[in-house]
Amino acid sequence: MLSLNAKISLSGGRSGSSGDSSQNINSETQAGGTEVLPDLQVPKMYSVILLNDDFSPMDFVILVLRRFFGHKDESATQIMLDVHRKGAGVAGVYTLEIAEMKTMQVNQFSQMHQHPLKCIMQEAPS
Repeated sequence: MLSLNAKISLSGGRSGSSGDSSQNINSETQAGGTEVLPDLQVPKMYSVILLNDDFSPMDFVILVLRRFFGHKDESATQIMLDVHRKGAGVAGVYTLEIAEMKTMQVNQFSQMHQHPLKCIMQEAPS
């Protein structure tokens, strides 16, 4: 698992801060006035997947990929063909909250336009 070490220099004053630096989150101060924060974990990533159906037009799937996932025409077309031929296609990989939001937005947009296109999310392989 990847981790990051963050260092903050304590030399000099901080503008706009209140309280002392001893109230930071579980940090340690090293010689030389450098504060080392605990290791940060890389967040889990989730794949947002479009599922095939026999009724949503290909143009609508491309519109969804462009509007909600920022794909260009070429990549949107390739993903749409994956959805059509393989039954599912990965629209993007995001952190949990963003994946949940995009899944909800696509499902609501599809329902609003009376298309049965479904979007799901699952934990991305490491």
